[in-house]
Amino acid sequence: MGKGTIREELFKNNELNLTYSISMTTRKPRINEVNGIDYFFVSEKDFLSNIDDNQLIEWAEFVGNYYGTPKEYVDKLLAEGKNVVLEIEVQGATQVMNSCADVLSIFIVPPSLAELEKRIKNRRTETIEVVNARLEKATRELTLTGDYQFVVENNNLNDTVKEIENIIKENTN
Repeated sequence: MGKGTIREELFKNNELNLTYSISMTTRKPRINEVNGIDYFFVSEKDFLSNIDDNQLIEWAEFVGNYYGTPKEYVDKLLAEGKNVVLEIEVQGATQVMNSCADVLSIFIVPPSLAELEKRIKNRRTETIEVVNARLEKATRELTLTGDYQFVVENNNLNDTVKEIENIIKENTN
């Protein structure tokens, strides 16, 4: 159960007024991923142009692909009065926490690195090199939990979702 599964469960609770900010990426779509729903899939040239034009709230490069959050898209969602969820990695989250005033930061941690490895391998969507890169990155990122307002262990889906729901309810309008 990854971040996407947690997000799907949270979004079932209409009381939270959540909406998902779709990220932009240069990576190729996985099976069943749809442009404009799962990601905005763009060329590297287009992505770099968005960086140059300051059109991203945050961005990062990971295992040869770029990921970022389009400003215009988020501004539109905020103007609609939504609580916008960014499902991003720590480099991007640090950029957001440093540049945006009204941010609720939640770091979701796996129960262990062994469990994370099992979950990634069970998806069967990554090469062994990508699995290893993700595990190395996770090890580095776990040292940054102190930068976040809240840390939630992703051990049991229902417990994880309930804890995050409570955090959102207690910390948003």
